[in-house]
Amino acid sequence: MRSVLIVALFLALAGCAKPPSQTKNACAIFEQRDGVFNNWRREANKASREYGIPVSILMATIYTESGFRHNARPPRRKLLGFIPWKRQSTAFGYSQALDGTWERYKRETGRGLARRTDFGDAVRFIAWYHYQSHRRNNIALSDPYNLYLAYHSGHEGFKRGAYRGRPEALNGAKRFTNISYTYARQLKDCSNY
Repeated sequence: MRSVLIVALFLALAGCAKPPSQTKNACAIFEQRDGVFNNWRREANKASREYGIPVSILMATIYTESGFRHNARPPRRKLLGFIPWKRQSTAFGYSQALDGTWERYKRETGRGLARRTDFGDAVRFIAWYHYQSHRRNNIALSDPYNLYLAYHSGHEGFKRGAYRGRPEALNGAKRFTNISYTYARQLKDCSNY
């Protein structure tokens, strides 16, 4: 009996390691990830209630940043054009939070054991970061376009307008806004949401 429980636990945890198969459907994502050990819907709703950020924006952030891959990292630079070298940044996990920002989050929130590879920790970080964007840059909690630009450029970068003249940031904000609105429509029709 004990070995059956261990195998079941291992399979449940292994299933969480790969991204959901239908990442453009918020209801399907939650259906795939609402288990006994890991309940994404519950974690997203908790983060939303704590910081006031809509679940659709939280999920769109993870979709845009990591594609729901728990261990996502930026690509490595190439030395001499072919030798793998250092990564472009320290971004890591579902939220693609940078090392320094993640440490600041843990320090300011008292969540010293938070991990970027844990969905609940990552979605709470994203909600916290968007709330900081609201406080520091007066961005509405329901404004996906500008929340994305602040997430992409950093709070000070957003304040300076660092995203202006950067098509990748502006196009990313448009894609982010579209998926956020898509998720919001889907979540209205989800059963058990």
